[in-house]
Amino acid sequence: MTRWIPDAASVLPDDADSALLVGRAETAAGPSVVVLRGGELIDVSRTFPTMRELTERADPASAARGAEGMSIGSFADVWANTDPATRDASRPFLLSPIDLHVVKAAGVTFPVSMLERMIEERARGEASSADGIRATVLDAIGGDLADLVPGSPEAMRLKQVLIEQGLWSQYLEVGIGPDAEIFSKAPVLATVGSGVDVGVLAESQWNNPEPEVVIVVASDGQIVGATLGNDVNLRDIEGRSALLLGRAKDNNASASVGPLIRLFDEGFSLDDVRRETVSLSVTGEDGFAMSAESHMQQISRDPADLAAQATGAHHQYPDGFVLYLGTMFAPTDDRGEAGRGFTHHVGDVVTIASSRLGSLVNRVQHAESIAPWSFGIADLMTNLARRELLQV
Repeated sequence: MTRWIPDAASVLPDDADSALLVGRAETAAGPSVVVLRGGELIDVSRTFPTMRELTERADPASAARGAEGMSIGSFADVWANTDPATRDASRPFLLSPIDLHVVKAAGVTFPVSMLERMIEERARGEASSADGIRATVLDAIGGDLADLVPGSPEAMRLKQVLIEQGLWSQYLEVGIGPDAEIFSKAPVLATVGSGVDVGVLAESQWNNPEPEVVIVVASDGQIVGATLGNDVNLRDIEGRSALLLGRAKDNNASASVGPLIRLFDEGFSLDDVRRETVSLSVTGEDGFAMSAESHMQQISRDPADLAAQATGAHHQYPDGFVLYLGTMFAPTDDRGEAGRGFTHHVGDVVTIASSRLGSLVNRVQHAESIAPWSFGIADLMTNLARRELLQV
């Protein structure tokens, strides 16, 4: 069997030796919170039974730094055992680094992706119509939207112009209007980590990865760390109707997060997230290869503003939440038939990477063929109670 996951050294951030990295691993006892120290994964579940417990501390970085525990093995060994096709289930392997956090996502936060959502809407999910619609929309909008502040007087004037031309769209509303699009991406515990398969529905003929930075937000609204995510997107299904967003976004293994959470400390902060560049590569079994970059400095809504729109007096998250910040990646190059743009093939390997957060690596399969999600909240609570880790 061809090995598709990269070596462990390429999965961690460039400055992993000084980064405060936490995650989760499956051990013989069950899901365990781990801290990376000196290349070893230290099980700190006696202190923090869940990642939620750690990220709810007043200073998660200091709490993680001071937590004691035993090594479950080197990161390299645990990572090498993570691929479901080759893993030894009796030995530790990586999980998604989040557990009880609600999984939210922000959409249409980059001008490029906003335009592509408009095109999906007008194409009614038909990839072959996209090129002509794209030219029409770009001509009507004119200029550069990168500096347009959502909700500003300039944005509202553009809105009026587009309405008069019959080109107003629900995607422009959330792209340049005052209110961000924030939706629930996946149920609690349904995310997958790095080194495993992600799923697209077998019926989808037009889909793509969405490489994103994911922030970790505590119940009080404080942003305490960041990681990488793939907000797997079915363009044809969402393009048919925005009311099909749930079917387009929330499927088996359709949300990946990882490889680890980098907690904010003296060496890494929200300002570093604002400056981050996220790279994407897709390689197919058919020899196809594609690469792209997303620059967080081009986001139209600040991460702190997006977090504030998600939580506050209007909505609370007692266990905290993670928030996908959106992507500027919207592939338009053809893969196969001319005019149909990019879409995934089964077996594609997707690598989402940044220098400060590491690499999130997944392989694309049909959601229906991936092992079903079966370990829910009740299972986690039962496991933690059996291990006498729950504190009252």
